[in-house]
Amino acid sequence: MPTTLHHHRTPFDDWRSILISVYLTLIGYGVQVAMPVISAARMELLGFSKVEVGRVAGADLGGLALGALLAALLLGRADRRVLVIVGAALVVVANGLCMTYPQYEPTLWLRGVAGIGGGLCTAVAVSSLGASSRPARAYNIMLFAFAFFQALEMRVLPTLSMNGIYWLFIWGFVAGAAGVRWLPARPHESILDAELDVAEPSGGHHLEHRRVPAYIPWLGLAAIFFTYVNIGGYWTYIELAADDAGVAEGLMRGLLEWGSLASITGCLLATRISDRFGLARPLMMTLASMALAVGLLHSGIDAGKVVVSILSFNLLWTFVDIFQMSSVANADHSGVFAALMPGAQGLGQIVGPNLAASLLDASLGYDAVFLLCALSTLIGLAVYAAMYWRLRRLIPALADAS
Repeated sequence: MPTTLHHHRTPFDDWRSILISVYLTLIGYGVQVAMPVISAARMELLGFSKVEVGRVAGADLGGLALGALLAALLLGRADRRVLVIVGAALVVVANGLCMTYPQYEPTLWLRGVAGIGGGLCTAVAVSSLGASSRPARAYNIMLFAFAFFQALEMRVLPTLSMNGIYWLFIWGFVAGAAGVRWLPARPHESILDAELDVAEPSGGHHLEHRRVPAYIPWLGLAAIFFTYVNIGGYWTYIELAADDAGVAEGLMRGLLEWGSLASITGCLLATRISDRFGLARPLMMTLASMALAVGLLHSGIDAGKVVVSILSFNLLWTFVDIFQMSSVANADHSGVFAALMPGAQGLGQIVGPNLAASLLDASLGYDAVFLLCALSTLIGLAVYAAMYWRLRRLIPALADAS
């Protein structure tokens, strides 16, 4: 009998819940998407080396992973609003101390603390979006807003001092904490429960509940991790690599701004594609294309390759995020595994910049960095393909869900 994944409304579909969740993801991921500008600012304004920049980026994004893990462990019994307030407080304190202690060693540790706070807020927000009846739609709204937010960051952050950047994030999290009353406090679904709409031969319908094996969302999280090893390494060093190759600074700044706006095209297309073809097959094609976009720079960097790579990367990044995050959210509608997604992303982004920094420290150059990025994306593709084919055998309706 024909079977599809059943979607029903939850308290997380309320527009106020979606609004505050989207805002919290914007500020929670703010450091991540602005990493090229922030890395360049730390080199120019604080005198950090390119290796130190990679380590600090890894601390920031590794803290995000740890904060998301803590949130996932606590979501089943803790009030989501309290988690957001605690996370915002950590971000405010750590950013304030970064202004007092700008040296490399204290900055390294303080960025880890700020990352933990950001991870708590971001995980709660991502989990809340994933607990809505249509996760792909909710994540599409988030990333559509992100395209404009990223372009704004790329325009504003280069005009600020390092302290100005810290103050911007402080006030952003204060505003987010002020809106937590709009978040539902507790989850409303059972963990790892897939609700299926089964069409009967008589024309009627009935609902069935199927238990999703726990390793399915874990495979989805592993694919996200490997994808974000690529994203972390690429996004931390693309501006520095282009500068090292002599690509004009004005061109790079324009590309980073317009590249973020290219994400809008991805948002407009992603939901249409997933509604027609599901999530899995478009995601696998997108990961293969992303590996080509970053691997293009392995054979050398020039202005033409940088233009193609950055614009393609931003467009494909949107597809990857919507398809990957929606796949995990569909597998576990309680939001517990969705809360781990920022952790998988953050862990990938501590590994990516640090591996890239190690390659540069070994004098292997930026060519090796972009080869690493391409290979990690292909590993993520292989992991996700294994998850998909396993689901096709167990719960086909979930494997091909939109």
